[in-house]
Amino acid sequence: MARILVIEDDDNFRKMLNVMLTQAKYDVVEAPNGRVGLKIYRKEQIDLVITDVFMPDKEGIETTFDLKDENPNVKIIAISGGGIRDKLDLLAQMRDFGVQKTFKKPFVIGEFLAAVKELVEAD
Repeated sequence: MARILVIEDDDNFRKMLNVMLTQAKYDVVEAPNGRVGLKIYRKEQIDLVITDVFMPDKEGIETTFDLKDENPNVKIIAISGGGIRDKLDLLAQMRDFGVQKTFKKPFVIGEFLAAVKELVEAD
């Protein structure tokens, strides 16, 4: 069973992702920010990281850089609701930084789960 680390500061959205991924038969580990997410990543076997872009206490961009420094082959999906920072297309920049897939909230669940499946099954 693939193990997925969900790094998301919005408690409700993080829990929703956990339920959705658990129902899809994935083992899910949660982190409320990038700092905690990195600690978990370093201690556990993680097959895929899903990270929000904008978070307090270590944002997704900084977290992505740290993950890629530690493991250039880490698989990452970046998600963002945009909001006031929507004028900057940071999801496009995240792809430039090595993130394999990006999704703007709200996203289509079927498309999201298909991307998760594609990445966890890729070698």
